[in-house]
Amino acid sequence: MRSDRLFAPEADGADLLIRGAHVLDPRTGIDEPLDVLVRAGEIAELGPAHSLAAPEPLDVVDGSGRHLFPAFVDPHVHLRTPGQEHKETLETGTAAAAAGGYCAVVAMPNTDPVVDSVAVLGSLIELARRQARVPVGFLAAITRGLAGQELTEMAQLRDLGAIGFTDDGRPVVSAGVLRRALQYQRLCGGVVALHEEDPTLSQDGVMHEGAVSARLGVAGIPSLSESTMVARDGALALHEGARVHFQHLSCIESVRALTSLREQGAAVSGEATPHHLTLTDECVRTLDSRFKCNPPLRTDADRRAVLEALRSGVIECVATDHAPHAEHEKEVPFEQAPMGTTGLETAFAALYTDLVATGDLELSTLVERMSAGARLYGLAEPRIAVGEQANVCLVDLEAGFEVGAEGYVSRSANCAFHGRALRGRVLLTVAAGSVAFRRPMLVGVGTDGRLETAGRR
Repeated sequence: MRSDRLFAPEADGADLLIRGAHVLDPRTGIDEPLDVLVRAGEIAELGPAHSLAAPEPLDVVDGSGRHLFPAFVDPHVHLRTPGQEHKETLETGTAAAAAGGYCAVVAMPNTDPVVDSVAVLGSLIELARRQARVPVGFLAAITRGLAGQELTEMAQLRDLGAIGFTDDGRPVVSAGVLRRALQYQRLCGGVVALHEEDPTLSQDGVMHEGAVSARLGVAGIPSLSESTMVARDGALALHEGARVHFQHLSCIESVRALTSLREQGAAVSGEATPHHLTLTDECVRTLDSRFKCNPPLRTDADRRAVLEALRSGVIECVATDHAPHAEHEKEVPFEQAPMGTTGLETAFAALYTDLVATGDLELSTLVERMSAGARLYGLAEPRIAVGEQANVCLVDLEAGFEVGAEGYVSRSANCAFHGRALRGRVLLTVAAGSVAFRRPMLVGVGTDGRLETAGRR
C-alpha cells in the first residue's frame, strides 16, 4: 500500500497474470470470474476469465476455482521488536502477515524499550525499510513508558511518521491524562487507540468472570472492566471532538456503549478479533494457555453481540491483536501464563470456517471488514481496479488444513486455533505491488507425467 506512514523496503513491482479467479471486491462492486493483469506492481487490466493474453516474460497464476480479494489490513499487531525478538521479529511477523493475506499491518508500541521517543520510532522505521515483508505502520505510545502519567512528544512522533498513538497492553487510567492526549491529538492528527480496561475491576483476573471461572475456581475479569472505560473515554472523545478507536472489543456492554456514542456523533470506531468472534470462555475449561488473552474470551451471548456489531458496521473492522509468546512462556500453569494469542496466519480461515461457511456472515462483509482497518488510520483501502497498486490475495476457499501441522511462519506458536481443521487457505499475497507470499500451487501435469507446482512458500 502507498502511504508516507507505511514502511517497507523498496522493491520492483510484480508482473503477473492471475487467470480465471473469482474476483470479489465489495468496494468496486466486482463479484465474478476475471483475469487480472498486474504490470510493474499496478493493476493494468481486468478482463473476462481466460481472455487476457500473457505476454512474455510474465508470471501466470492459475486462479481457477479460487477467489481473489483485496488484501487484508491489520490495525493491531505486536511485532515484539525491539527487545522481545525471542517471541517475534519485524521480519517474521510481517512474513506471517503475508502468509495470512495481509498487505499492511499496524504495530503496537509496548516493546522494550517502549516506542515513546523519536529515537526508538526512527530506528524501527529504518528497520522496516530493510526487513518488512509487507508495509508496516507504527503507533507510538500515548504516555512515557506506558505508565499513564506523562504524555509523549506526540507532535514530534507524528511528524516522524507515527500513524497514531496507543498505550495498548495497558489502559490510560487517568481521565485527565487522556483528556490532554485527546487535545494534543486534535492538533497533531492521527488516531488515539485505546485498550479499555479498569484495573481496579480486572485486578488479578485471568479469564472472563462468570460461570466457567467460578467452576474452575480462578479469578475472573468482569466485562464491566471494559465497558465502563469505553463509555468514559467515548464521553471524553465526544467532549473534545477527538478521534478515538476502541481496540479488541469483547462484550455486549461495550457494543451498547459504542452504539450510543456513534448515535451521539462521536468520532469513534471499534475493532473485533477473530478469537472474540468465534470462541468463548467455554474453551478455557481445558486450561490451555493458548486461550488466555486480554480482554478474555467471554460468553456466547457476548460473542454473538460482537458479531452482530461487526455485521452491522458498528464495529468497523477485524484486527488480530497478534500477540506472540515464546513456548516456554506459555507452557506454565494457566494463571501464570502471559495473555495473548497469535492470529495473522489464521484470521481469514478461522472466520471463514466458523462464520461464513455456517451462514452467520456474508463473505463480502468479511472481506470488507478485514481491510477496513486501513481507513481508521487514514490509509487508502485496497481496491481491485485498473490503475490501483496491486494489493490482493488469492484464496482457495475449499482448501482445508490443520492449524500448526506444518508449523508457523511466525516465530511463536501460541495460536488459539492450534490443531483446528480450517478451510480457506491463502495461496498468494501481493502487497504494495510485490509478491510477498506464495504457496506451492498445482498447475498441471508435466511432460514426464509428474504433477507440477508453481511458486514457493
